[in-house]
Amino acid sequence: MENLQDKLVDFVVNYGPRLIGAIIVLIIGLWIIGRITRMIKNSFDKREMDPSLRGFLSSMIAILLKVLLFISVMSMVGVAVTSFVAILGAAGLAVGLALSGTLQNFAGGVILLIFKPFKVGDFITAEGYSGTVEEIQIFVTFLKTPQNVTIIIPNSGLATNSLTNFSAKPIRRADWSFGIAYGDDYDKAKQVLLKLINDDERILKDPEPFVALGELGDSSVNITVRAWANSGDFWGVFFDMNEKVYKTFAKEGLNIPFPQMDVHLHQQK
Repeated sequence: MENLQDKLVDFVVNYGPRLIGAIIVLIIGLWIIGRITRMIKNSFDKREMDPSLRGFLSSMIAILLKVLLFISVMSMVGVAVTSFVAILGAAGLAVGLALSGTLQNFAGGVILLIFKPFKVGDFITAEGYSGTVEEIQIFVTFLKTPQNVTIIIPNSGLATNSLTNFSAKPIRRADWSFGIAYGDDYDKAKQVLLKLINDDERILKDPEPFVALGELGDSSVNITVRAWANSGDFWGVFFDMNEKVYKTFAKEGLNIPFPQMDVHLHQQK
């Protein structure tokens, strides 16, 4: 009995201060981690980060800090944590190698949600596909094509490769090239095009539309037309102008030529 009491006294004397210090460090550390987590959440709120990403990153940072605090507390008590850290590192490396592609997609999703090269509702072209962004998840992004087909693209490619965002700017420029036959009245064709542009209320007056002789082609005199419209009106303006020019040129006696070749046969005696 006396031997047990002596061992208990030795334990309290040797490990008591360490244990009390470890408990104090644990309590203070948990309080500090809570403050840091709240500061990070407030920072995410100011950046207007996606709510799902905000909660995920906050939780991940809190868990990482708590693991580091736990290892420090164990070391203060006297527990050998070298083997534990080595096992944890090896396990982390194995998981990282097994999930390398998934982790790349996760990192890509974080980059997309932080820097926002596009948002839901934007029309983009990326990874060989074009469509409207329906949803941005942490690993993949969903596009809806004009044919109403859903395309799922991993976020790693969207974050590291080039993409085109057609909705990033409020206005877009439409470009046309209309051909008339050699011998037709160019000034008349130009006036017709300017009238069609002025009659379309969707076409902006500033920046000013542009109409000029662009090229003397093999079979036609090509007139270059450029006009600006709101991004939402772009395709309507583009297709309507093609139709109006085709119908109006015919009424005004302006011919739209097509490529043709004259073949001359020479009979030899």
